[in-house]
Amino acid sequence: MKKWQCRVCGYIHAGSEPPAKCPVCSADASEFYEVGPEGEALASMVAGRPTTAPAPEKSLLAKAYDALTDHIYANHLHPISVHFPNGVLPAAVIFVGLAIFLNHGGLQEAAYYNLIFVVLTMPVVLFSGYVSWHKRYKGAMTRNFAIKIGCAAICTVAAVVAVAWRYSDPTIMAAGAPGRWLFLLVNVVMLATAGLAGHLGGKMVFDNRL
Repeated sequence: MKKWQCRVCGYIHAGSEPPAKCPVCSADASEFYEVGPEGEALASMVAGRPTTAPAPEKSLLAKAYDALTDHIYANHLHPISVHFPNGVLPAAVIFVGLAIFLNHGGLQEAAYYNLIFVVLTMPVVLFSGYVSWHKRYKGAMTRNFAIKIGCAAICTVAAVVAVAWRYSDPTIMAAGAPGRWLFLLVNVVMLATAGLAGHLGGKMVFDNRL
């Protein structure tokens, strides 16, 4: 039985031919190359590209950037940092819903400050995610990664909109506020996109079994 490894995520498939799509990252069959019993590549090219490419000489700034991103990736900053907004975000949305339904001033304040925390942590999450995508998955733009990137963008924009909206209209969650249901919808969309991105991230990590 032959073994085929995905160039993007490292998933190994056993069979006479590579799969039509990688079950982990959704890369197509052209991204697979045959490997031996010890995982060594049996071909030097994958879809016209070398399995390993020589690294060009880099500038001092590029080397400093590489050192920083290597440190971020080696110390798993993305899975660490993503837990901070993801842990607070559901509570923020629950506070928003309760504040609207109960017309409770304290819950309105709690929702607002939790949303601010989410916005402040998102730059670290996005940058560390970008680093992990390039370091581990070589920046491949497969369907799963396109969805994750789209979800991250929507979630970030929704969080910024929610904070700016609450800042400009402190009564947006109060009883009778005309935009309160739309404000709640923005928060629900933020939570849903964060959940979908987390689901796909978990699939890539935990379904990548050799």
